[in-house]
Amino acid sequence: MQIIYTDVLVIGGGLAGQRAAIGVKRRGHDVIILSLVPAKRSHSAAAQGGMQASLGNCLGAAGDNEDSHFIDTVRGSDWGADQAVVRMFTHTAPKAIRELAAWGVPWNRVQRGEQEITVEGRKQRIRESDESHGLITARNFGGTQKWRACYVSDGTGHSMLYTVSNQAIAAGIPVHERMEALALVHDGQRCCGAIVQPGERGLLAYVAKATCIATGGFGRIYRVSTNAVINEGMGAAIALETGIASLGNMEAVQFHPTGIFPAGILVTEACRGDGGLLLDGANHRFMPDYEPEKKELASRDVIARRMEQHIAGGNGARSRFGEHLWLDIRPLGEAHIERNLREVKEICRHFLGP
Repeated sequence: MQIIYTDVLVIGGGLAGQRAAIGVKRRGHDVIILSLVPAKRSHSAAAQGGMQASLGNCLGAAGDNEDSHFIDTVRGSDWGADQAVVRMFTHTAPKAIRELAAWGVPWNRVQRGEQEITVEGRKQRIRESDESHGLITARNFGGTQKWRACYVSDGTGHSMLYTVSNQAIAAGIPVHERMEALALVHDGQRCCGAIVQPGERGLLAYVAKATCIATGGFGRIYRVSTNAVINEGMGAAIALETGIASLGNMEAVQFHPTGIFPAGILVTEACRGDGGLLLDGANHRFMPDYEPEKKELASRDVIARRMEQHIAGGNGARSRFGEHLWLDIRPLGEAHIERNLREVKEICRHFLGP
């Protein structure tokens, strides 16, 4: 068996894995990334709507700060999140957004003067200040007090992944693609690397001083999921199989409320954040009946639960595939969809027809 040595082994070639590898390289250590697919095909590319950070640049984000972001995140987790981790995340996010901008992510920017937005299905006019012109803007997302989702149209993850991947290439970090980690190598409680299968040919052993698992989620254990087919949870599984590592809060699986029916392909939360409405089989806007304050801008778990409740009450739209609900973005207008939700339009046309 061929043995490959490195200082740090990163299992997973998405945004988390590549950013971790860049950090390792900056500290002067050798690092190798293992990726189940070509790195720029990782599931990180599927993220559409935005990345949360309390920049407070645009009018809808005025007065935002890390404390407000912290409160929203803890509340959105139903107080299940590790608050020390949440605090670190909320304080680091603005720095990460600016770093990505410096690397080349073309974040949407604030435009001075009057702008048209959609609220409650109706067009409204707001005025952005001259001082904010050119700063990184944000859009409204569910479950937050302020506009906080920094975005690149509706291709945020795609843009971020390609940018970070290019940075990893520039740093000379090797990415070994089409590699599947089958088991972790460990000596007692110390992990020493992994046994890896390259495609369908034999086995390799990677030996490292430190091993980082960044393999994403495991949504594919469910029949319908917005996750890519590679998100089967193998990273968590091989850690658990050591008999030493433990997994926490495995019940905390988040269901994205809006996906193309019945395929389950993601339709970004930005559709609701930008002013889209949820309708039932009778074209009735039902979310105000359940959540009169937040309506379509409640958090994802609340939206998903209310949708399921509404369908169970016999209010779904019926089709040969089963019952479903409608996401109506017609109030946003063609110009807004072409500018900020272009990918959603193309995906829907491809999978649902014109």
